[in-house]
Amino acid sequence: MMSRERKKAAALQEKLKILRSITHSHALSNTSIIMDASEYIKELKQKVVRLNQEIACAQDALRQSSYPTVTVETLGGHGSFLINVFTDKSCPGLLVSVLEAFDELGLSVLEATASCADSFRLQAVGGENVAENVDEHVVKQAVLQAIRSCSSESGSEHDEE
Repeated sequence: MMSRERKKAAALQEKLKILRSITHSHALSNTSIIMDASEYIKELKQKVVRLNQEIACAQDALRQSSYPTVTVETLGGHGSFLINVFTDKSCPGLLVSVLEAFDELGLSVLEATASCADSFRLQAVGGENVAENVDEHVVKQAVLQAIRSCSSESGSEHDEE
């Protein structure tokens, strides 16, 4: 019987030794090792809370600084463009705003696919109706301006509520 108790005591001492090394404790008594381990656990919990706060702040910053993606490619014919728009935030009237921007440039939409749920996606093929010089850069800037205008109008409506 005595050897079983010695084995248990030796196993306990080994576990306390491991606990002491993990927690960087310099204590010698078992009680002090456990107290140091308890403090170490509290510190780890505080670090977890702090890291979770940092992650949440970083995610908020990413959401707020997310920019719309607009790509415009010239297609084979003169004045024809493939326009891709993505923004992770949709606002009421965004599709209308973008289509009005096309109209102001004299672009007719020949084919389009749009999704306006939580995010906004638009893929459109536009052709030039008017003989004006409209290039990829002009189309892209017009679409970005339409998105900015719609976003600022949507933001001011929320401010008024």
